[in-house]
Amino acid sequence: MPVTRAGLDKQPRDVARMFDDVARRYDLTNDVLSMGQDRRWRRRVVSVLDPRPGERVLDLAAGTGTSSQPFADAGAVVVPCDFSLGMLQVGKRNLPKLPFTAGDGMALPFADGSFDAVTISFGLRNIHDPVQGLRELRRVTRPGGRIVVCEFSTPTWTPFETVYSNYLMKALPRIAEKVSSNPESYVYLAESIRSWPDQKGLAKLMVEAGWGKVDWVNLTGGVVALHCSVNPG
Repeated sequence: MPVTRAGLDKQPRDVARMFDDVARRYDLTNDVLSMGQDRRWRRRVVSVLDPRPGERVLDLAAGTGTSSQPFADAGAVVVPCDFSLGMLQVGKRNLPKLPFTAGDGMALPFADGSFDAVTISFGLRNIHDPVQGLRELRRVTRPGGRIVVCEFSTPTWTPFETVYSNYLMKALPRIAEKVSSNPESYVYLAESIRSWPDQKGLAKLMVEAGWGKVDWVNLTGGVVALHCSVNPG
């Protein structure tokens, strides 16, 4: 039987197949489900990471490269990396100048200290072992290099958290049925968001992986958070 969605044990092969299935309409679906907020979130990632001309930036879980192109526009040398070949194929077709690279977040195909900065948007929670993924990101970042993790988080206002939770578990899958090429995958999306650590919890995981002091910025009332740190070397 074909895999249409991954489970919360996040077996890499299942997650990759799931993203292969949604690749064709992935960007459109994200726009609809986030009501256009995903574009604003991605702009903030670029602003916080502050790429400089000539810097090497790794964009892990880059998918179709939507998150990578702004780094190239800023003059950085960006490498979009993902383990879904379906996503990479769509990305390469739409953005042929970007050097899309297949890679597993728990065993990245790059040498130590290859990048000045690394980022991952909405992908860390899909890695089977997030701490190992964070360790790998640190390994490929030069000492003093920067990381920005953009991930769904916990709303900071309790009444809004209730409304948001209802949206995730009830409305989101129904909307996905209308626009996604694999609606069942968005049930996994909702479940993985609900089971993910809050802002402080993710900061602890980053420190456990060897990153330095972690700061974070809440976006859209904490629906999304940007966690930032530096590789202490």
